[in-house]
Amino acid sequence: MSWTDVADVAAAVCILLGALLALVAAIGVLRLPDLLSRMHAATKPQVLGTMLVMTGVALRLREPSVVGVLALIVLLQMATSVVTSHMVGRASFRAGQVRHDLLVVDELTDGPAHEEPRGAP
Repeated sequence: MSWTDVADVAAAVCILLGALLALVAAIGVLRLPDLLSRMHAATKPQVLGTMLVMTGVALRLREPSVVGVLALIVLLQMATSVVTSHMVGRASFRAGQVRHDLLVVDELTDGPAHEEPRGAP
């Protein structure tokens, strides 16, 4: 078994795992109860799935120019998903589309910051 065969098998495994994570993200978006949980399901596994698929494609193609473009795609996906999910979450909170009974910590509501003191006095 040559190194290209090993790289092809690793590429297939990466692509299948990435596709599985994308499927899990899609199921989470459909099944989770509130917007913030859906956002979590849409960003965390989707970014890791994209990274795995791009790694698999890079292992399969093995061309330096393609690997550079795929690395750029992964970096942009990681950077934009964080900012996008933050902005969507903040806008949905301000629009009243968040279930407050599911929040553990609520730092955006006006009023007292916390019921119990935190940190050093």
